Amino acid sequence: MTRLETADHAVLPWRIHEMTADFRVEDTWSFRTPGAGPDDFPTMLAALRSSGDYQPPSTRWLFKARWRLGELFGWDRDRLPGASLRDRLPADLREAPRGRDSASMPLRAVYELDTESARELANKTVHAVMHLGWTRRPDGEYELRMTVLVKPNGWWGRAYMAAIAPFRYLVVYPAMTRQWERAWLGR
Repeated sequence: MTRLETADHAVLPWRIHEMTADFRVEDTWSFRTPGAGPDDFPTMLAALRSSGDYQPPSTRWLFKARWRLGELFGWDRDRLPGASLRDRLPADLREAPRGRDSASMPLRAVYELDTESARELANKTVHAVMHLGWTRRPDGEYELRMTVLVKPNGWWGRAYMAAIAPFRYLVVYPAMTRQWERAWLGR
């Protein structure tokens, strides 16, 4: 996994740009996909899904603690009304497949195309989007890119994003990288 500049997301012709002008790019990462070709994005998504919901104990503990805090403070009680990107989709994307939701994943599918997909989470702290895209690198190889776009809900949302940053960088992203790269290699 390689962390990219946030501008690396903006220069590619992703459809997600049409719906997220009021979001900021929080993180952009590239994932190794040795031997991947231009049509392998659906294969990558299938590999990710088949890898299951396994999370290492450290990541599982962090998410349990986060959901418990959300329960105590009411952060996740109600999805924010009108907050779904599905409400912003252009007509052609409304007809596109959404992808499958998972009971163990709080992110809900927005759309899924041949080279990109988006999932979102909206609560009282933040509206977040995880965008996955398939792109060609300068060396001709293909890679998976993950970008996290956020729209914090007020000062509390900004403080929340700042507070969870170390956990994302030290625990969540490294664990996710290992899982995703293993899923691709083991497909």
